[in-house]
Amino acid sequence: METIRCLIIGSGPAGYTAGIYAGRAGLKPVIIEGLQPGGQLTTTTEVENFPGYPDGVDANDMMDDLRRQAERFGAEIRSEIVVKADLSKAPYVLTLDGGKELACHTLIIATGASAKYLGLADEEKYRGQGVSACATCDGFFYRKKTVAVVGGGDTACEEASYLAGLAQKVYLIVRKPFLRASKAMQDRVLQNEKIEVLFETNTEGLYGNNGVEGAHVVYRRGESDERRYDLPIDGFFLAIGHKPNSDLFAQWLKTDEHGYIVTEGQTPQTGIPGVYAAGDVADPLYRQAITAAASGCKAAIEANRFLQENGL
Repeated sequence: METIRCLIIGSGPAGYTAGIYAGRAGLKPVIIEGLQPGGQLTTTTEVENFPGYPDGVDANDMMDDLRRQAERFGAEIRSEIVVKADLSKAPYVLTLDGGKELACHTLIIATGASAKYLGLADEEKYRGQGVSACATCDGFFYRKKTVAVVGGGDTACEEASYLAGLAQKVYLIVRKPFLRASKAMQDRVLQNEKIEVLFETNTEGLYGNNGVEGAHVVYRRGESDERRYDLPIDGFFLAIGHKPNSDLFAQWLKTDEHGYIVTEGQTPQTGIPGVYAAGDVADPLYRQAITAAASGCKAAIEANRFLQENGL
């Protein structure tokens, strides 16, 4: 069985940054790309809020830059998928989709989190052309335009409030007759003149020739006063939550009620020595490329310290 000093699972900003730092430390890290090389960021178009790109950058180009930088410092990137993990004892054993097993002295979990979608075919059709799951990432492109946010919790209200500072009009589409958000967040939304809350409303589809131009919605679906209409919008934001990609490790690591891996204090350390979690899989709060990259850096530094201290 092949034994690796530093194994990194995931190839988003956290995984690639961990690869850069681990490579420069001489750890000869191996990065397992997973199902989505480049991570969730590759589902968007232009990135304007990552330091070092004053004119913005295509998301896929940025991830290619990070990949090449990791490879420059000796990271080996493999196009495989981890399907099983055994963290019962060191060295830890990971099983790949082809059946091969890898052992590692340190493990950096950077598997990210996946945005939850409504399941509409149009969401995939218009992804990157008006459909987004991150207002902070993409809101800038909708200045003085009309957008809709789907959801009724704190995240949805926060996204709607953020977008209201940029857009001309924000519709908050809520399937229930009430908001699930905290009282403070509800007040912020309901008192903002730019935000209109559409209670008891469901989205059934999107339309547009060159990107999203509107949504097909229904008010009080299935009721006697059901009403269907088209809502003209320029952008459609999903804010119904994220699912951290932590299922493989839930047996071994502590997770919160939503499945995010719990780390110790301000560090990426999990409860198992030599095992670290970086990026969105351990971040229910920020979920930004720059914070993911920073946590990948910390995880690699901790992995190097652990290997040195244990003579590995």
